[in-house]
Amino acid sequence: MQKITKEDLLNSGAHFGHVSSKTDPNFKDFVVSSKNGIDIINLDDTLNGLEKALNFVSNVVQRNGEVLFVGTKKHAKDVIQQEADRCGMFYVVERWLGGTLTNFSTVKKSIKRLHALEKEGSSIFEDLTKKELLKLNREKIKLSDQHRGIKDMKKLPNVIVIVDGKTESIAIQEAKKLEIPIICIVDSNTDPTLCEFPIPANDDSIRTIQLLINEIANTIVSLNKKDESTEDVSNEKKENIDKKDKS
Repeated sequence: MQKITKEDLLNSGAHFGHVSSKTDPNFKDFVVSSKNGIDIINLDDTLNGLEKALNFVSNVVQRNGEVLFVGTKKHAKDVIQQEADRCGMFYVVERWLGGTLTNFSTVKKSIKRLHALEKEGSSIFEDLTKKELLKLNREKIKLSDQHRGIKDMKKLPNVIVIVDGKTESIAIQEAKKLEIPIICIVDSNTDPTLCEFPIPANDDSIRTIQLLINEIANTIVSLNKKDESTEDVSNEKKENIDKKDKS
């Protein structure tokens, strides 16, 4: 399924971990050696972790499940937003708001408020002073920043894809509490057992993040295209049957 090669990973710097003194005890099995005090990650484990993650994502998408991409660190933001948009899934790239998953009912109310503020000609804006209008616009901007990647998310995701388990520790805690499976790019300073599908790799390299997240997005896009193709064939058959019945 995957098209990424070990050479691609090498070129992106995916094999560089953190300094060996920071290695998480549970990550040691993924470290193949050390160079100048820096962990060298076994890229066979990276490819194996990616393959398992892609297989799981495929099963989720084939059951019409939804994926939430999470990456709030500077290196990950643009990649996460771009790839999530491309495959039609949800994302969080600003600060993770506590309760985004565990208190989703409250989040939905906040999103509903945002939709109301974004609606043109809404009665909310009638008969207001300039000061009150300014306050509502500020509220709209704030809510838009907070929820822009999840404002169309009607239910909890079936899987979350995370860049950097340390940075997104709160998101991981919430997902585990709700038993939502986690796919995570984990560096050598992170405990890989915190997620069901760890992908050991350099989570500080933009090229590595782009490579791995792009592959996950590609899998989703290809499955969605298959669904559209199948639907088109089904509709075409139905039209042919209708034409025969009429004749």
